[in-house]
Amino acid sequence: MSTSFPPPPILSFAEMATSISELHQAHAHFLKSGLIHTTFAASRLIASVSTNSHAQAIPYAHSIFSRIPNPSPYMWNTIIRAYATSPTPEAALTIFHQMLSASVLPDKYTFTFALKSCSNFSGVEEGRQIHAHVLKIGFGGDLFIQNTLIHLYASCGCIEDARNLLDRMPERDVVSWNALLSGYVERGLLDLARRLFDEMPERNVESWNFMISGYVGLGLLEEARRVFDETPVKNVVSWNAMITGYAHASCFSEVLVLFGDMQHAGVKPDNCTLVSVLSACAHVGALSQGEWVHAYIDKNGISIDGFVATALVDMYSKCGSIEKALEVFYNCSRKDISTWNSIISGLSTHGSGKHALQIFFEMLEDGFKPNEVTFVCVLSACSRAALLDEGREMFNQMVNVHGIQPAIEHYGCMVDLLGRVGLLEEAEELVQKMPQKEASVVWESLLGACRNHGNVELAERVAQKLLELSPQESSSFVQLSNMYASVGRWKDVMEVRQKMRAQGLRKDPGCSMIEVDGIVYEFLAGEGLASGEDLT
Repeated sequence: MSTSFPPPPILSFAEMATSISELHQAHAHFLKSGLIHTTFAASRLIASVSTNSHAQAIPYAHSIFSRIPNPSPYMWNTIIRAYATSPTPEAALTIFHQMLSASVLPDKYTFTFALKSCSNFSGVEEGRQIHAHVLKIGFGGDLFIQNTLIHLYASCGCIEDARNLLDRMPERDVVSWNALLSGYVERGLLDLARRLFDEMPERNVESWNFMISGYVGLGLLEEARRVFDETPVKNVVSWNAMITGYAHASCFSEVLVLFGDMQHAGVKPDNCTLVSVLSACAHVGALSQGEWVHAYIDKNGISIDGFVATALVDMYSKCGSIEKALEVFYNCSRKDISTWNSIISGLSTHGSGKHALQIFFEMLEDGFKPNEVTFVCVLSACSRAALLDEGREMFNQMVNVHGIQPAIEHYGCMVDLLGRVGLLEEAEELVQKMPQKEASVVWESLLGACRNHGNVELAERVAQKLLELSPQESSSFVQLSNMYASVGRWKDVMEVRQKMRAQGLRKDPGCSMIEVDGIVYEFLAGEGLASGEDLT
């Protein structure tokens, strides 16, 4: 009677490792105990290391693999697969060639992983060579390989090759059809995708999701919603695709309504869902709904870090609860640069410029490197709080210390800051010096400063420049008209308004939203209630 022994505990430790240091510990134990010379154990170690999320995990797995005297086909496949889905998929082909040179016979999984690497760097010619090798050694009829080939050709734009391969297949499954369908969708060929979708003898939830995502990607929300509503069985990917589509189109009320439908359908949201919903709450000011999402996150033990932490901080900041935003920020398990940017932006919006600068310096002390967005947030904070010296210092640090070249947004913040404190001539000089002289948004900021300080002469020059840049925009006409009105030049007011009418321009009405008992109401200036969306 044969006796089976349980695997050594170190194998489980390696598979559950979450850091590179734990992987080093596991590797050291394998070396010390001699397990590294056991094919099964060494294979498990390489697989565990290669699938770890750490940036150095794949090179580390490769280094372990390269020290195995005679790697098994499974080990070769593990490394090829790891590189195929990495940021450097071309490296998978290097390993594949080494495998052939070592006279190790590839199996169907080897070819599948190698072909996936070709898809990931659009290497259609390399894929054709592998296809020829597949036919040469007799794997041409393998369903898995054929499905991968279809996706390769379709995603690389070789539509006829992909379709011909599908038509010649003696045996096809839903994955075969989906391989071609996903290729059409990735290339934006929605007409072909729709015809193929209608032709398919069998569809699964991925088939429907490809169509929803395809329409969403092209901004065709009505078509996407029609397919979504027809989908017989929806999973979280289906809901996320539609929710994300509405979020990207700024249809935030629809996001919240759809999220409510998702809850009623009993589908559990994931982090992607929660981030989209929190973003929608932030844009419409739905604080109570955002608090409900936060409570859901806590109740379900979801880690508040990364994108989720950033979304929560942004939501509380934009909904007026900066204290709660700070609480989330300081208590989150892991911050990234977006989380820091979000709290700096929130403090800026709430007029806490000095606190925003304090957070910025804390970020530097924690070893985070600021990016372009960081300095937009910091300079905006200085502008809103009229911190002239600090703003100048931050602008200089951005360029001279951190090597970031100013973009339109950075110049806009500085022009707004200089204009806010009355340094209009210096603001005009900065606008004249910036490389992007045709940026109307910066000129509009200067025009607003002229109005606030009653500098009619400069306002007229700036307004003329704006009319040259954006003749169909009404904002410069409106600001100049308001400027003339503020100093009693009513004849000039009438002339500006006559020019607007002559050009068919009109001022867009102001809009505001308020949440009452879970319902967001939208009001337009001069028109009253525009809409009300029930969020419950």
